Amino acid sequence: MPPHDADSAPKPKPKRPPRQLMPEQLAAVRVYNFAEVPLGYDEDLARLEASRCLRCKKPGCVTGCPVGNQIPVFISMILEGDFTGAIAKIRETSNLPAICGRVCPQELQCEGHCNLGRAGEPVAIGRLERFVADMERRRGLKVLRRPEGSTGLRAAVVGSGPSGLTVAGDLARLGHEVTVFEAQPAAGGVLLYGIPEFCLPKAIVREEVEHLLELGVKFEYNVLVGSTLTPDELAAAFDAVFIGTGAPVPMLMRIPGEEMAGVCTANEYLYRANLMKAYRHPEYETTIPLGRQVAVIGGGNVAVDAARMAWRLGAEQVTMIYRRLEKEMPARTEEVRHARAEGTEILFLTNPVRYVGDKTGHVRAIDCIRIELGDCDASGRARPCPVPGSEFQVPADVVVVAIGTGASPLVPRVGGLETDRRGLVVVEPETGRTSRPGFWAAGDVVTGPKTVAMAMAGGKRGARAIHAYLMHERGY
Repeated sequence: MPPHDADSAPKPKPKRPPRQLMPEQLAAVRVYNFAEVPLGYDEDLARLEASRCLRCKKPGCVTGCPVGNQIPVFISMILEGDFTGAIAKIRETSNLPAICGRVCPQELQCEGHCNLGRAGEPVAIGRLERFVADMERRRGLKVLRRPEGSTGLRAAVVGSGPSGLTVAGDLARLGHEVTVFEAQPAAGGVLLYGIPEFCLPKAIVREEVEHLLELGVKFEYNVLVGSTLTPDELAAAFDAVFIGTGAPVPMLMRIPGEEMAGVCTANEYLYRANLMKAYRHPEYETTIPLGRQVAVIGGGNVAVDAARMAWRLGAEQVTMIYRRLEKEMPARTEEVRHARAEGTEILFLTNPVRYVGDKTGHVRAIDCIRIELGDCDASGRARPCPVPGSEFQVPADVVVVAIGTGASPLVPRVGGLETDRRGLVVVEPETGRTSRPGFWAAGDVVTGPKTVAMAMAGGKRGARAIHAYLMHERGY
């Protein structure tokens, strides 16, 4: 028998490092400030995390990304230290990387399709995207350039949320003249007024808007299309019109006591705290319900944001009430973890029945009932069914209702756009073309409340369709 050749023996594969944790503020500290909670990777952590990527021949992460980011490519560039190349690669497909890296539910999208995640923890794709976008800002890496020529064709974008900003950026890079009309005094839509500072700093949103300004996009603020400016006027002045007005109309539970003082919607609560700077009272005299015992109804990202906001506004007890199980919560896993670490209690399988007030008409408690899950409903999830005799009371002097939102009917009604029974604009799925010639739509106004990346994906489809229309049907 020949002697054993050590060099010919199979060598064990090098062990991959574990998923790298992102440094963050301690819970005991952050509940007293509005600074961003996650602190981001440094270069060493980013490159170590990038080394975990399998460089798959068929990368599931790309399939799972709504905007189609070439994830393995930009991760390889991070590993090589080519941060300029990495941000350039991301910006080929995404106009908002610093935002998507912070607020997208990566566990359901890119990371949820990561092949490494089948046997362990997926690559922290969202954290790496955030790292590259932050590196772009810190080092002044400029990868976007205004197009050399202009088609002379004009597009109007109504709304400056994720879909509107995406359409504006894509069309501007194709050489079209783009004007964004925004009802608020600043651009960003839900990114600016709906998401708290500690989750998405306002400076990040402003910087992404700056990128669009550098591409030549124009912004008109305090313009409420459908009122101060009509869709017909836009159609007369522009060659194409995109509608991205989102879903800003809050839903209510329609239970007794909803009119009481101290009961508000999450839209109102977060809007006042964000844009009107209620958290800097009394320097800013914006009114917002401030309570000692705050209850938030709902289980999505908005509900979690409201609960975490309540702590920072001085609450002593914060309770979330959700009628399903934790695994069915739409909120991001990381945000739920943050909320719990900050002290938020979550009551599952619980539903409010009525609000209870004092003699002055101010809410003091919520009558609730326990829920058991029955047969599946139209959504494919088990139907919540009340358990008789299980009523109990949750003390609350402020109640924030965060059970969903709907589209504003203003632009579709005035513009003559076809809508479905929920008031959402009806479009061709692959193009975003509406029932009115020359008008497109995407984002929450079409789908109802979804993720930032999904709104961006709809915007990208719309931008491609608008470009084809401008270049061919308009006879350019």
